[in-house]
Amino acid sequence: MGVLHELSFEAKPANALQRLVQTVSSSRFGAAFFARTLYPQDKAIFKLTGGRLTVPTVLAGLPVLMFTTTGAKTGRRRTMPLLGIPVGEDLAVIGSNYGQKQTPGWVYNLESDPAATVEYKGRSVEVSARRADEAETGQIFQLASRVYPGYAKYRVRASHRVIRVFVLEKASSNATP
Repeated sequence: MGVLHELSFEAKPANALQRLVQTVSSSRFGAAFFARTLYPQDKAIFKLTGGRLTVPTVLAGLPVLMFTTTGAKTGRRRTMPLLGIPVGEDLAVIGSNYGQKQTPGWVYNLESDPAATVEYKGRSVEVSARRADEAETGQIFQLASRVYPGYAKYRVRASHRVIRVFVLEKASSNATP
């Protein structure tokens, strides 16, 4: 059983209002606004609801998970709300950073230490991240556009850099006997 099963993760289709919010949030202005304001709101709501809700989940119908990595420079545990993309029995995360110029810090954290924790709706699982190869990256972006069409815009706006994509697999499935 993969990460999807362990978390009971699901990406439901957005309703009309949620699709409108997705359109606004993926615009240049919307993405810049949410990149600067969403993180503290998401962490607070996630904590208050016992891990069941985030702002994008409610307003945009997006399957957000809390993703905890170990800081590459500090060694401290860092938690970020990220959109999870179902890929087979696993999940993928995309380092688009809302299409901004910079690569998000959690990408460097994973490159330094691929061990992470994923939390979704009160369930938690230890994962190991591996960088998706070029073919997988293309496939994951296609899958991601079904969950959140804004990824296509982010990819264009961040075309000056390589957007890294990671596949999250259960840590125990990588262990050798």
